Amino acid sequence: MDAGVSECHEEDPADNELFQGETQKLIQPASLKDPKLEMLKEALVCWINSTLKPEHIVVQHLEEDLYDGLVLHHLLSLLAGVHVSVEEIALASAAQIRKLEVILKELERKLGLNESRIKWNVKLIHNKDILATIHLLVAMVRCFQPELPLPPNVKVEVVNVEVSRSGITSAVQTEVLTEERDGGSESLSSDEREDPIDQLLKQEAHKVNAVKQAILQFVNRNLSCMGLQVFDMDKQFADGVILLLLIGQLEGFFIPLHDFSLTPVNSNEMLHNVSLALNLLGDMGLQVYRVDAQDIVSRDAAATFKVLYALFRKHK
Repeated sequence: MDAGVSECHEEDPADNELFQGETQKLIQPASLKDPKLEMLKEALVCWINSTLKPEHIVVQHLEEDLYDGLVLHHLLSLLAGVHVSVEEIALASAAQIRKLEVILKELERKLGLNESRIKWNVKLIHNKDILATIHLLVAMVRCFQPELPLPPNVKVEVVNVEVSRSGITSAVQTEVLTEERDGGSESLSSDEREDPIDQLLKQEAHKVNAVKQAILQFVNRNLSCMGLQVFDMDKQFADGVILLLLIGQLEGFFIPLHDFSLTPVNSNEMLHNVSLALNLLGDMGLQVYRVDAQDIVSRDAAATFKVLYALFRKHK
C-alpha cells in the first residue's frame, strides 16, 4: 500500500474544498488494505503498461500517474482510435484540467454509459481520487477489452460525506468496483454451468488423479524438446512462463521474448504473462470459463486444471 494513499483517505474531509451541497466518497482504511482491491489495482496497472508498451509509457501507481491526463490521452488514442488536440505534457494545474476535460468527454462518448453510471469527473481524476480512477479504468476495460479478466466481486466500504447547512454528515455504504464473475451465475450460459472440469472435480479422487496424470504426461511430452518438465501443475504454471511456452509449442508459433517476462519477479509480471496466455487461448477459440489471470497466479488448482484441460482436449 502506498503511503500517499492512506494519507489521502485519512485526512479531514473539510480539507478537500467541499462546499455546501457537495458530496465526497472516501474509502474506509480497512478496505484500502483489502487484497482483492490490491489485485484489481495490480491488474489495471498491468493492463495499462501492456497497452502502452509501444509508447514506452510505464505506470507504477494509479494514484499518482493518471491525474495529469497523459496516460488517459494515450489510452484514448490506442484503444479508441481517437486523437484529440491537446498538449502532450501539461505541467500547470489549469492546463491539466483543460486536457482532462477534453479527454474525459471523448472517453465518455466512446463508453456510451448513462450519466447515472459515470462515477468519475475531471475534479476527482485530477485530485487523484483512487475510487473514481478505478471506476473509469474498469469501464474502459469492459468497453475496449471485454475479454480481459479482472478480479471479480471487488467491493469497498466508503464513507459518503455531504456538506449541508447543518454541517457535515456522513454515511457508510458499499461500492461495487467489479461484478461477481461478470454478473453472477444467472447470466452464465448452459455451457458454462456444465463446465466438464467442474463436473469432473466432483468425482472420486482416483478419477480426478487419472485425468491429471494424463494431462501431466501430455504437458511434459510437449515440453521435453525445450528441456522442461512439470512436476506440480498447481504451482509451476503460476507465473505464466511455462504456460506461454506450452501454448507456443502446441500452436506452432514463437512468442517474442519482449512480449512477456521470462523470469517474472513480481505479481504484476506474473499477471501480465497469464493474461497474455489467456488472451492467446481466446484467439485460438478456446474459451476457459470462470477463470481469470489472478486465479492462475494464486495457484488455484481448479483454474489451472481447466486451462490445461482445454489444451489437452484440442491437441491430445
